[in-house]
Amino acid sequence: MASALPYKRILLKVSGEGLMGPSEYGLHRETVQKLAQDVKAVVSSGRQVCLVIGGGNIFRGVSGATQGVDRTTGDYMGMLATVINALAVQAALESIGVATRVQSAIAMAQVCEAYIRRRAVRHMEKGRVVVFAAGTGNPFFTTDTAAALRAVEMNCDALLKATQVDGVYDSDPKKNKAAKRYDSLTFAKVIADNLQVMDTAAIALAQENKLPIVVFDMHQPDAVARVLAGEGRFTVIGS
Repeated sequence: MASALPYKRILLKVSGEGLMGPSEYGLHRETVQKLAQDVKAVVSSGRQVCLVIGGGNIFRGVSGATQGVDRTTGDYMGMLATVINALAVQAALESIGVATRVQSAIAMAQVCEAYIRRRAVRHMEKGRVVVFAAGTGNPFFTTDTAAALRAVEMNCDALLKATQVDGVYDSDPKKNKAAKRYDSLTFAKVIADNLQVMDTAAIALAQENKLPIVVFDMHQPDAVARVLAGEGRFTVIGS
């Protein structure tokens, strides 16, 4: 077994698709609840946790309505979808006794807090989970970039990227059975080989700030807690 990863404050990035479970779009209750239990185990271990959640599961359901909509408006629609997911995860966490705050990059005071960096840090220091919603608040930036940005702003020790496979491969392992899996990678190789772990802006931001990225399969039991314990299969991307 590998040694435990020495990260005390982490940002967990979960795609919207990761919350769909077997559904075609929307939220799958059991999948959201499983994520909440996993996060609770990590918080109980004494670590500080924040999350960024994508919006693809909601956006996919309304994608037909975006035809003919300009990119900027479509991106704002996607940001609002992430707020729905953030509120769902907050509800799931609080239902099992984990104090949680949602902070949105787009102000909506009746629904959640506005993003304030110092307040978010204080929440985590008090043992609360913070869920960052609405991406960066700007169009043309993905939630991957938002995750890297928030992780750097929060002085996180690592960004954990939850995916549908158990690490980074040189090609899609679902299409190519001979795909090579990496246990560790450099940022430079990810960019040079166009491995598409996250978008290039997110990788470059992590590289510049020496923020490790850990890629793992979110569908494994106790996925996040096991990765932090050095168990199971995952890929660590670093300098």
